[in-house]
Amino acid sequence: MAREHVQLPVGLKNVADCLRDLCWLRNHVVAPLTEELVFRASMLPILVPCTGPTASIFIAPLFFGVAHFHHVIEQLRVGHDSVLDVLVCAVFQFSYTSVFGAYTAFIFTRTGHLVGPVLCHSFCNWMGFPALGLALQHPQRPMLMLSYELGLLLFALLLFPLTDPLLFGMTPICSLILESRSACS
Repeated sequence: MAREHVQLPVGLKNVADCLRDLCWLRNHVVAPLTEELVFRASMLPILVPCTGPTASIFIAPLFFGVAHFHHVIEQLRVGHDSVLDVLVCAVFQFSYTSVFGAYTAFIFTRTGHLVGPVLCHSFCNWMGFPALGLALQHPQRPMLMLSYELGLLLFALLLFPLTDPLLFGMTPICSLILESRSACS
């Protein structure tokens, strides 16, 4: 007798396909969870008492950026790009992973929760780096640029209010120091 396949709705089929894809699981579940455990939940509580929360927010991401240099080895091994191209790409990737690491360190420091940084990391891996060049060439360029600008404005306006330690039940990492510092107040 022929084996019958259960038909899933399109959205659930996509989820099922993703959950069977080991690369997808690595990039969107395992890497965000393990990297945030190491670089936020483990490293920040060690750094905060020594350097304070604000300095820690900018120190820990440097390690996070360096941890992504394994991509250089992969690119050199494949050999499709010149060494200069690979190094330029590595500096760019180090820069944006460090900035992203500072953002997730800020979220973790303010909220005391790991869920926010893990979800942000997973979302960032899913979306990739914004294709600003394509947006500038798009026929709907004015609307896209307005959307980007509105997004940046809302991000700046809501960053502190939505990460207010009083909104979260756990004690923020800021409590590891005796005196209040700028990221905690």
